[in-house]
Amino acid sequence: MIKVCGMREPNNIRAVEALGIDWIGLIFWSGSSRYVAEPPSYLPIRAKRVGVFVDASIDDILRHVIEYRLDVIQLHGHETPDHIQNLRAVFHAPHHDDCNCPTCKSLATKPLLIKALPIATKEDLSSANVYDGLVDYFLFDTKDSASLPGGTGCQFDWSILADYRGDTSFLLSGGIGPNDAQRLREFHHPLLAGIDLNSRFEQSPALKDITKLKAFLYEYNQ
Repeated sequence: MIKVCGMREPNNIRAVEALGIDWIGLIFWSGSSRYVAEPPSYLPIRAKRVGVFVDASIDDILRHVIEYRLDVIQLHGHETPDHIQNLRAVFHAPHHDDCNCPTCKSLATKPLLIKALPIATKEDLSSANVYDGLVDYFLFDTKDSASLPGGTGCQFDWSILADYRGDTSFLLSGGIGPNDAQRLREFHHPLLAGIDLNSRFEQSPALKDITKLKAFLYEYNQ
């Protein structure tokens, strides 16, 4: 699975989707240079739509899921297990399956949940324990010294993940760039579900370089 995150421009979204990318991420945190304030004129049709949230309220998440028809919710802040439990309860409420109101019809397909976790040392892996079983995937990202959520362009030591013993599959994120295809082919973990690409493939914030992505995908898929 390959996810390209931090997209906003409609023609760029269309071009990235045409490369066969599986998931495309839209960031709904206003503190990001890739913030999506309103729906682009083109949203992915084949690729799954991922909404990225940072400490957002359940009402705000629900509004975006409905408006953007999100397939996946990525929580990239300090969301607690209780918050995630409450979020899950909203999407799994029994009445959604039988109700014909616009809201419930929009929620007929339950969005997948991702919890992003910042990693710098193997001790950071313990933060996953309280979320195991609550989300569908983890996203292991580089821990930022300024405690900003993602987008650092820096990598952590992937060998740390050999100590991950949880039950939840994960996406590898954090500064993956055009020259990392071979390293990624050689990186193995039984719970690795995919990779997350963002800032290292950009011409400017939210504008992905199609040539770099195409070359990376060619080498990665060898």
